[in-house]
Amino acid sequence: MTSAASPQLTGGLDTLVIRGRVDADRAELTPRGELVHGCAETLGRTLADLPATVTRVDLDMGSVHFMDTAGLQFLDVLADHGWQRSRTVTATNWNGQPRRILELAGLDTTDPLTGLDATGPVSASAPAASAVALERAECLHVLQEEVEQLRQAIASRPVIDQARGILMATHGCTSDEAWHILREASQLSNTKLRDVAAAVTASAEADGPPPSAELRTALQRAVAKRRGA
Repeated sequence: MTSAASPQLTGGLDTLVIRGRVDADRAELTPRGELVHGCAETLGRTLADLPATVTRVDLDMGSVHFMDTAGLQFLDVLADHGWQRSRTVTATNWNGQPRRILELAGLDTTDPLTGLDATGPVSASAPAASAVALERAECLHVLQEEVEQLRQAIASRPVIDQARGILMATHGCTSDEAWHILREASQLSNTKLRDVAAAVTASAEADGPPPSAELRTALQRAVAKRRGA
């Protein structure tokens, strides 16, 4: 049993593949890849293909290494499936960045389904419905900011590593010291870290533009601070 998300849906990210096996009345599923746009549809197709004799569905999430807010939709689909089909469902073995997202969402990192409403859909007229919706919206906002920061960090990693290497060669410092110099210069000049790194890297190229006067001053102060530390 294998189900995969379309590359068009995932936007070129690591495609989600769900492999699994059915043993008597239990289905064991192993998602692998990223919980991004399209993951809920992939799970829905996988669950729809399960035999009617299945009464329990267990997901091992250990091979999922990244998730954004679409991961919450993934969990909603799983929880709804359990309620509609009267099946016990679990999603365990979370680690790394996905586990961090669950923590930010206030969900149980052992099995986040224990934090979802397992008794069926919440009525829109229920007194607590608006509070639940507001809490979920706030969680989604925090998660979106966290994911965006992670994506920016991943995109900035190469240029930051290059800048650290340049500072190490120029000032004879360690990799850790070069990192602190970049961070200090970023704070002193009120410039994003990746922009400081890009300026340092560009200035090391033949005929490359030097950093701005403000950034040069910030770098000099940062270097002096590390030497005096």
